[in-house]
Amino acid sequence: MKEKNLQNCPLTQALLVIGGKWKPIIISHLRKSPKRFGQLNALIPNISRKVLTTQLQELVRDELLTRHSYAETPPRVEYRLTEKSKELVPIFQSMSEWGMYLVEKNSENKSAT
Repeated sequence: MKEKNLQNCPLTQALLVIGGKWKPIIISHLRKSPKRFGQLNALIPNISRKVLTTQLQELVRDELLTRHSYAETPPRVEYRLTEKSKELVPIFQSMSEWGMYLVEKNSENKSAT
């Protein structure tokens, strides 16, 4: 039996770009305003600087973020959402609402036992 080519699956393609633990969180933090690396690092306390750097680079590569360097001393870099990634905001909002439902349901189940 032939294995299906997952590269042709739209959901697989989407998850290759935005999947993982940190990318949706990064995008969510950037939805209201651009942020500097240090701000993102402070907003996401459990992410290492190395992983944050890698995730930001991948999001820039996939054209979901832009990286703007200011010619200042000390250097300043800001990350902001692209139009492409702004389309994800309502999807992430819906996922967040569903996640809240799961948290509440989980809490109800624990208190019932």
